[in-house]
Amino acid sequence: MVALGTLLRRSRAAGHVTLMGVLNATPDSFSDGGAYAAPDAARARVDALLEAGADIVDVGGESTRPGAPAVSASEQMARVEPALRHACARGARVSIDTTDPEVAEWALERGASIVNDTSCVANAELARVAARAGASLVVMHSRGAMAAMPGFSTLDDGAYADVAREVVSELRAAVERARAAGVSADAIAVDPGLGFWKNARQSIELLGQLDALAELDLPVLVGASRKSFLAQARPAAVGDRLGGTVAACLAAVDRGAAALRVHDVAPVRQALELWHALGSR
Repeated sequence: MVALGTLLRRSRAAGHVTLMGVLNATPDSFSDGGAYAAPDAARARVDALLEAGADIVDVGGESTRPGAPAVSASEQMARVEPALRHACARGARVSIDTTDPEVAEWALERGASIVNDTSCVANAELARVAARAGASLVVMHSRGAMAAMPGFSTLDDGAYADVAREVVSELRAAVERARAAGVSADAIAVDPGLGFWKNARQSIELLGQLDALAELDLPVLVGASRKSFLAQARPAAVGDRLGGTVAACLAAVDRGAAALRVHDVAPVRQALELWHALGSR
């Protein structure tokens, strides 16, 4: 299978933005917790994502919302198994959203080909697991476990002097850790981690300066879907943030993103196709 970095570069060069569809097999994720916990619902969600045009199915069994408790490896595996098996059986490219090396190894052995690491390679063993399996790795920026984050888009304004510059620097160090663990450069994509240890102002500023990540010379994946910072300009409940999600996705692609992690695949794909037809970058 083509490595993620190579896939994203080729796709973006061809004018195609890769969409990673979200499947939270959890009872407590911020936007759809519990909706896909049952095996039949999880399998139906896989089918819906693929039919809507998802290029990758991202399956996770542990919520990353602020204050979410840690989930054991065995529980994560039990939660994601129905969706993972079904997606792989359908021939989908599957990503496992976990920071646990045991879960990652288990998922890769069962057909996943990408590890989506939301910890910024805090545990080098996770990268070593990906390297041993010849899998790809998404390196997402974060400054700690989300269980310790104060709340949604809640962080002191002084946490960053220059959010874009600091995120780039910290992602570079994380990528170096991944490379030292054996992950090849063409198998890596980076994610700025919007909302992860960032308040709304910081996330918006980072999105606006996303092109700063170009100096890393790696494909960029952005996850803005339904996040709380989208309601900064106009307050909206989680289920009412599709407009903000689409706007953030278009802004990300305009600033160089090659992939987007989204819940609502069909509307985002529609917006991207029209945007492209209108002669966007």
